[in-house]
Amino acid sequence: MHVSIFEIIMLLCFAASWPFSIVRALRTKVVIGKSPIFMSIIIIGYVFGIIHKIVYCPGDWVVFLYLFNLLIVSFDLFLYFLYIGKNRKDLNK
Repeated sequence: MHVSIFEIIMLLCFAASWPFSIVRALRTKVVIGKSPIFMSIIIIGYVFGIIHKIVYCPGDWVVFLYLFNLLIVSFDLFLYFLYIGKNRKDLNK
C-alpha cells in the first residue's frame, strides 16, 4: 500500500478550511455568495477520489479523509439550501 504524504496534507488542508464556511453559515445564516455548483463539483471530486481509493488502493486509510471532506462539503451544501430561501426573501424587502 502506497500512502502519499502530499495527498494527506492536501486533504487535511481542505478539511481545515471548510469548517470556517460552515461556522459562518451557522452563525450568520447568510449563504449569499456561496456557489452550490462549486460545492457540488467538489463533492463529485471527492466521490471519485473515494472510488479510486476503493478500486486501486483497497485498504488505504486515506479514503476516510476523502469521506470526511465529502461529509463536510455536503453539510455546507445542505446549509446553503436551508438558508438560501430566507436570504433571497430578505434581499427583496
